[in-house]
Amino acid sequence: MTINTTVIGSRLAGTSVLFSILDVLASVGRDWEMLHGLPVQIPVFDVSLRTSDGAPYWDVNGRKITPDALLAEAPEPDLVIVPDLHFDPNADFPEDLRPVADWLRAAHERGAIVASVCSGAVLLGAAGLLDGKEATTHWGFADMLGREFPEVKVCRDRILVPAGEGHRVVTAGGASAWADLMLYLIARFAGADEARRIAKIYLINPHLDGQMTYASLTSGRQHEDQLISEAQVWAARHYDMPSPVAAMAQRSGMTERGFHRRFKKATGQAPGDYIQTLRIEEAKQLLETTATSIDEVSAEVGYSEPSSFRSAFRKRVGISASAYRKKWQALAPMYRAMG
Repeated sequence: MTINTTVIGSRLAGTSVLFSILDVLASVGRDWEMLHGLPVQIPVFDVSLRTSDGAPYWDVNGRKITPDALLAEAPEPDLVIVPDLHFDPNADFPEDLRPVADWLRAAHERGAIVASVCSGAVLLGAAGLLDGKEATTHWGFADMLGREFPEVKVCRDRILVPAGEGHRVVTAGGASAWADLMLYLIARFAGADEARRIAKIYLINPHLDGQMTYASLTSGRQHEDQLISEAQVWAARHYDMPSPVAAMAQRSGMTERGFHRRFKKATGQAPGDYIQTLRIEEAKQLLETTATSIDEVSAEVGYSEPSSFRSAFRKRVGISASAYRKKWQALAPMYRAMG
């Protein structure tokens, strides 16, 4: 059985993810066989790049892209994949994508499995396909997904989330999670052995740690509250002092309770959580770039007890501080070699 697969193109779609999806799915049943002198199999995925009008377009990276067909052309898809989309996560959903969201909803109602990579989940949200379901997206778009579509259960730490009856909606996290999605879909339609073969051909290593080890924890929403903005600037310089939240409230001239309410309304975070975020983000930088002991890092960013730091770090980043250091400092020899 061949799976008719549509990958949705648009002027907002990234180039590399779009064509990586097309290349990998086209190689299933072909490339492993060619490498080992075996007969090439009937393609598992009949994959095409489609847009609303089928016309060539210039994508967000300045590349001229020529689609294979219109979304509305036959055959109807068994599988639809939305790649990463580049737009401002602090703005509203792009209205010019509404017709694509409508088509996506109709395709799903006709029986198609719908999947997304990275910020493509926002298009699934606009189609109403994530209401009441768990979903993931790039960590930078998690707030937007929850804000625009409050019925979605956003799992910002997960790389891959199959959801709904029959797992007919699948979302993948950050842009490089396209590879995790491909292995999942290949295993689902062609078997685990074929997924392993493709992983070996493309040197794909699944993101088993989740995506919070990559996230910038301080990517908060924008606001226009000058008093809170001034408090945030002060906090960025004094997060390591004892009781910084009480100090921020005192500087603002408000009661601590009133300041807490106003801060959360402006930023979406309680001030205590915001301070913890600043501390952990600075700790990440120290762990990536220095040999400072973990206990010393803990003290430097404002924790009086190393055990409290270790617990907070694991909660927000998803792995221990020592594992985080090992993961990112492994890149240092590569950087030196390149220099």
